[in-house]
Amino acid sequence: MDEVKRLIDEIRKGEIKPIYFLMGEEGYYIDRIADFISKNVLSEEEKGFNQMVLYGKDVSVDDIVSNAKRFPMMSERQVIIVKEAQHLSRTIEQLAAYAENPQPSTVLVICYKYKKLDKRKKL
Repeated sequence: MDEVKRLIDEIRKGEIKPIYFLMGEEGYYIDRIADFISKNVLSEEEKGFNQMVLYGKDVSVDDIVSNAKRFPMMSERQVIIVKEAQHLSRTIEQLAAYAENPQPSTVLVICYKYKKLDKRKKL
């Protein structure tokens, strides 16, 4: 819970990271942080072109990385939220290369619920 408050406070102050990997058994807090980012990083006008919600069961890691590498339109940032990322568990390690050099204008939010990531993997 303290971690959730800390993240929300950082975002309120404008300290926005390029990647948020939200993982855990408590889906409520993952959704809460993702919703807060969705509502507070971009203005309503910017969201039309610069906010995207993807679902892990419908996209590949390549699709996510391709979208994350794009530049925002008429905005400082773009936000990409990947819900149900646990469906990508076999290929999620491929995000490690992007995580080493993320696009500074992209805020990538990965919501990985109810499963734990294999600690032997890079990501």
